[in-house]
Amino acid sequence: MKLNIFRLGALVSAKTNLNTSGRLLSLDALRGFDMMWIISGEIVVHAFAKATNVPVCNWMSAQMHHTKWNGFTFYDMIFPLFIFIAGISMPYSFGKQLDNVSESDQKIAKRNIYSSLIKRTLILIICGMVVNGLFKWQGYENTRFASVLGRIALSCFFAAILYLNVNLRSQLIWFAALLLGYWAIMMLVPVPGYGAGVLTPDGNLEAYIDRLLLPGKLHRMVYDPEGILSTIPAIGTALLGVFTGQFLRWKSEKWTITRKSVLLAIAGFTLLVLGLLWDIVFPINKNMWTSSFVLFAGGWSLLLLFVFYFIIEVVGLKKWALPFIWIGTNSILIYMAAHGVVNFESTAIFIFGGLINYTPLLWQPVWLGSSILLIQLLLLYFLYKKKWFLKI
Repeated sequence: MKLNIFRLGALVSAKTNLNTSGRLLSLDALRGFDMMWIISGEIVVHAFAKATNVPVCNWMSAQMHHTKWNGFTFYDMIFPLFIFIAGISMPYSFGKQLDNVSESDQKIAKRNIYSSLIKRTLILIICGMVVNGLFKWQGYENTRFASVLGRIALSCFFAAILYLNVNLRSQLIWFAALLLGYWAIMMLVPVPGYGAGVLTPDGNLEAYIDRLLLPGKLHRMVYDPEGILSTIPAIGTALLGVFTGQFLRWKSEKWTITRKSVLLAIAGFTLLVLGLLWDIVFPINKNMWTSSFVLFAGGWSLLLLFVFYFIIEVVGLKKWALPFIWIGTNSILIYMAAHGVVNFESTAIFIFGGLINYTPLLWQPVWLGSSILLIQLLLLYFLYKKKWFLKI
């Protein structure tokens, strides 16, 4: 089975080696690194900081929380990094289906891609609602329809449509238009009772649109961080990945993988500076997914990709990243499992609880969190060795 990084779906077995030609293991590893923190990594960090009370550990623990409103932490980067990675995979996934085929075959291939895109989008939206507790049957008013998986689905869907239908120059124009247009409407369109350009949690236009149009329960009462209007700049986050994927796939004797890695770093620093400059007039804010947030998070995403790409693809050091690859190749599966479908904490207590009880009380949460992570890694290693991957 050819493993498609962007595709997620039915659990199937595979017979081919994962290290197939043209596959970016660094992308799998980066996705796994990103996902590790929200499945159990953060639990270990928080517990270790509490047990040691060492300043650097306390700082790391603080970075494992979202910023309350304006600002940026490491935890704020996890979500846009995942969308960015999904965007990178599109040129690889779709390119395999569209490259070196006739015009008539391309039309057939595109129809198949559109069909798959619609299916994936709907399934991910439903999966996101399941993670939110859809099957608790708490009633319409207590059901949260917006979700992390839903935003991934919608932002990647629209970015894919652009990638499949317009050239790179037009994609760049769309990217700029989405970010500038979002900035303009957020600052210029008045909100009843507040006016225009009010960027408070309840007074901004994105929150007002959520209260007006988003069905069910809002995650933050007066707005939803995965709301309707803020999906527009999230498409820009996916497009940043699409641009990066096209660049990495570009074959040129001049642009070796070493030179490509250097340009990734330069582009990352450039986006960080642009994001900070835009922050002066349009604050970096994950909840509103502001345009400055897209650039700033995109800059950090590129720098992280540079680190993984350089070490794994350029230098050729791969074994250290295997645990991340186990996570990255089944990222949606472990995300859903860790967020309500499977109680890993109960499993860890059942297996390791006796040993944990013999450790000092202050350190027990550390070993419990580590046990949860170990069980998750063992499960993912088993799936990886069996070559079973969740694909939609």
